[in-house]
Amino acid sequence: MTDFSLTAINERIAKESTFVQPLTDEIARVIVGQDDIVTKIIIGLLANGHILLEGVPGLAKTTIVKTVALLIDTKFQRIQFTPDMLPADLLGTLIYSQKTGGFETKKGPIFANIILADEINRSPAKVQSALLEAMQERQVTIGEETFLLDDPFLVFATQNPIEQEGTYPLPEAQVDRFMMKLKVDYPAKGEEIQILRRVAGGNSVPVLKPVVTPETIRNSRSVVRDIYVDEKIEQYVVDLVLATRNPAEYNLAEMENLIAYGGSPRATIYLILASKARAFLEGRGYVVPEDIRYVGEDILRHRIILTYEAEAEEITPEDLIQRFFDSIEVP
Repeated sequence: MTDFSLTAINERIAKESTFVQPLTDEIARVIVGQDDIVTKIIIGLLANGHILLEGVPGLAKTTIVKTVALLIDTKFQRIQFTPDMLPADLLGTLIYSQKTGGFETKKGPIFANIILADEINRSPAKVQSALLEAMQERQVTIGEETFLLDDPFLVFATQNPIEQEGTYPLPEAQVDRFMMKLKVDYPAKGEEIQILRRVAGGNSVPVLKPVVTPETIRNSRSVVRDIYVDEKIEQYVVDLVLATRNPAEYNLAEMENLIAYGGSPRATIYLILASKARAFLEGRGYVVPEDIRYVGEDILRHRIILTYEAEAEEITPEDLIQRFFDSIEVP
């Protein structure tokens, strides 16, 4: 890449990334801490990738997504997933009209720009599967008619850990369509005190006004797509994902019995896209290995399926991902 083209992309990044600071400042008015989660949600926004947030109840997963959505001047829809929910409750259905003597389409809540699929794993597999077409093709079929969804269209889903009562594990095919799976953890002691003072002190919830337009997001995405990725970085990413499928080829034979399935090609694609978005947030026109490491765990953790042996030894996907990063040579 020439110095001239690198200067040009850096100038475009500087111009199009001005919305990032106002967005994070407004989020901080509502959310205490969780900076890493907020940054990765913005990465998902820039890379056009759906995000799954997992954590026990009460960690502000819903509030984080709702806050981000309210700060973008688009249509936002929160959908509460329940055990008795039907696919039609999500997508819409055909209704007979006595006036016309024919069927009319009643569109469901999926027809929005940003969807908050709240507690997605509390609904049965049929409903979860109903999201598949919308997430992958960004279109919905009702009856014999197919409707394109508006751009941008993103699904932010929250789920409780599967050990909790009344949860259903998501189908692997659907989990794979989420760019990142973010683990939301408990706040630190100082953050918990701030939360306590804000809420128990009776402080009113700030009134949020949109600070980002859909046009801004689209322009930023076009810059993200043009961020430079060196061939060595591409090879590094491919090696990381291939190592999850065939550990023995990368001198990690001891991990063969721990992984049932490795990362899909989507893992490779999303590692590059998310790393480009992270470079954009850093004001850099090219991807470095640190960008890959920053997003790697969140992109790979739900794509590495463990064997019974690994589960019996209480090994987590995160443990294995760390070993892959430690073992694969960095360019």
